[in-house]
Amino acid sequence: MVNVAAVVVTFNRLEKLKRVLASIEAQTRQPSVLIVIDNASTDGTTDFLATWEAGVNTEIVTLPTNTGGAGGFAEGMLRGYRQGADFVWIMDDDCYPEPEALERLLGGFDAAVGELGPDVPFACSVVEFTDGNICEMNNPLPTWDWGRLLVKGQNSVMVTACSFVSVLVPRWAIAEYGLPYRDYFIWFDDREYTLRLTKRCPGVQVLDSTVIHDMGDNKGVNFAMVSRANVWKFAYGVRNESSYLLHHRGFLYYVEFVARLMVSLRRGRVPWRLRLALLKQALKGVTFNPPIEFPGDRVSFS
Repeated sequence: MVNVAAVVVTFNRLEKLKRVLASIEAQTRQPSVLIVIDNASTDGTTDFLATWEAGVNTEIVTLPTNTGGAGGFAEGMLRGYRQGADFVWIMDDDCYPEPEALERLLGGFDAAVGELGPDVPFACSVVEFTDGNICEMNNPLPTWDWGRLLVKGQNSVMVTACSFVSVLVPRWAIAEYGLPYRDYFIWFDDREYTLRLTKRCPGVQVLDSTVIHDMGDNKGVNFAMVSRANVWKFAYGVRNESSYLLHHRGFLYYVEFVARLMVSLRRGRVPWRLRLALLKQALKGVTFNPPIEFPGDRVSFS
């Protein structure tokens, strides 16, 4: 039986974290180890985790500073890899997996490998909002032939990118493609990483593996929504996406992104001061180009 390291990254959401941990303990297919990455929480999370009596084998990691979701996922995946996990299963601290989520992810992954070959780089769950609707900001990007497995009787569709809300990544993919960029801190780390993984073969979304994302408002995001309160978060997104497009897709993709950014900001009637702040972040993407971190010596399985 394969061993799975479940990775949960948390920052100042203790009550939601408790429900996530309980959801993992209730899985019909238990992970071999549960790695909780505490991003220097200040709401009592550290004290809770210090005395928590887990029902599964657990590693608690309290980081000295908040490294963002990107830093937390990279750290958790690295620790799972070094513990010899065959898969890491990653999620945020407001993701509640249904009891059979992991078991069905593993089954869907194996079935996809049987049809597509051993290069399948990840399997992700269907993400629902708390009211049972689809979670607007967690819809994977489908391939042009997304239904190829469905017509073969499988319960999965093919995707090229997804968010870090219940994603199962095999060990070989981490060895070959490395870890998410820690330096992204937040936003676009998940999109970049799953796009990186699918260079050779798409991932799959397993349609009967379900999680609930308790994210507050069920809204997608676009640049017309920028405000003084959230511009700090959009700033990371703009810097990271512009860096990715320029350094991994090409100059024309970068130019198209900047143009689309400015059009969206104008349509949203975002104040000029905020528009200029985000344009500056897009320019930062020219020199911001972090290296890929590998968990050991780089290995190619191709």
